[in-house]
Parts: sequence; C-alpha cells; structure tokens
Amino acid sequence: MNFCVLGSGSRGNSIFVESGTTAVLIDNGFSGKEIRRRLALIGRIPEHLTAILLTHEHSDHTNGVGVLSRQLGLPVYANVGTHRAAEAKLQTLHQRAEFETGCAFALQELHVHPFRISHDTADPVGFTLCDGRSSICCCTDTGKVTSLIRQRARSCHALILEANYDPQMLAEGPYPLPVKQRVRSSHGHLANEDAARFLSELTDSPLRQVVLAHLSSTNNLPELAAARMQEAFGPNQPAFNVDIAGQEQPTRLFAV
Repeated sequence: MNFCVLGSGSRGNSIFVESGTTAVLIDNGFSGKEIRRRLALIGRIPEHLTAILLTHEHSDHTNGVGVLSRQLGLPVYANVGTHRAAEAKLQTLHQRAEFETGCAFALQELHVHPFRISHDTADPVGFTLCDGRSSICCCTDTGKVTSLIRQRARSCHALILEANYDPQMLAEGPYPLPVKQRVRSSHGHLANEDAARFLSELTDSPLRQVVLAHLSSTNNLPELAAARMQEAFGPNQPAFNVDIAGQEQPTRLFAV
C-alpha cells in the first residue's frame, strides 16, 4: 500500500492512498487543475481513482470534491451527517455513497473503517485503511486524542496525524479570541504537544511511518512541531519515521 499527503493546511487538504488497482482520495480541498498537478508530481493521474472518502464538510476538505466526482464519474463516500452538511458545496455528485460511522466496509482491495473524532462538524471521522498486508490511519481535524483514536492508530503501520498549532504562537497571534478558543477546544485542533504525547505512546506499536499534517501557516512552524516530537521521545528514539506535510507541495509517495 502507498500513500501521499497531497497537501495539508487551511487552504486545502487531500490524501492519496492506493493498493493494487484501487486508489482513493481522502478529502479534496483543491481545484480539479490543482489536484491533477499534485497527483502528477507523484506519477499518478486522477483517471485511475476509484472513489473519494470524506472526513467532514469543511471547505478546505471538500471544495474540489463535487467537480472531480462529476468529471471522472467517482463515487463520494461519507456518512449521512457529512453528506447533508456538505450538500450545498458538493452540489450534484456522480454517485452519493453512504457509510455508517464505526462500521467498516469494503472498497475493492481496501478495507475501510471510519471512526469518530472530535471536531466541530456534523459527524467527523478518521479512517483506517487496510489491504490485508498493511494499514494506514488518518486522523486530522480533531480537538483531542480519544481512547477510540488510540485504539485505531495503535495497530496501524502508518499514521497521518494533525499537529495544528503551537500554543504560544496561537496565544500571541492575530486570531480573534473566539477563534483562538475554538482552536484550543476539545472540538478544535491538536496542538504540537498533544500530537507529540500521543506519538510517544506508540513507540512499541507496529507503526513505521508518521506524517504530521494540517500545520497552521499562522500559528505553527514545521521546526516547532519537529522540536516538540523530539522532546516527547527523549533519548529513546522511536522505530518510526516522522515527516511533515506542507500546504504547497505533496509529500513523497510512502510505501507501507
């Protein structure tokens, strides 16, 4: 199984996952032209996509979903709450496919398990994707690490995890107080320290690759996120690699 974070941040998010002849996007906040450009950078084309999976309805995750579905004849998988909340943004889809949060389903060669996360949307989810040999956990846009998130991530070989903000940068930054309170809330986003503490719990897991995602361009810096990870690990460096996804360009294509 291969995956790539095609872009991550407040101006657009999308993750590419493939196994065999099955290829999916988790979210797409980019235009059709931009998602094609980013896929080309990793040697892929959108015509080979099988489906799009949605985590939640916010625009930075859904802006390009409707047009891609219509242009390429792709089904869009989401729970009922997300489909309803995103209906005006998605408009007409080629195919509306529904799943129930917490219930796994098959998508050709992939076994997909959506699980509940903590964000201020209708019914936000993370995903684990497994092809029978390896598994990936995607968990961004969550205000806290729940016991369910811990359970889902612990058995996976790769993890895409939010590290959204540095608390000091957020406190001293330009956001209005209500927005700062939302970001810091249990239904907002994960701070670097939250992500670091969680990863330090996974050093004895099968995990081999971590990608930190959804870093705020206003309230975070990649070097701050990396420093918090190193502090949490201490002298006992983990067996997994840690990369950081950016807004402007995709990560490399990771093999799991």
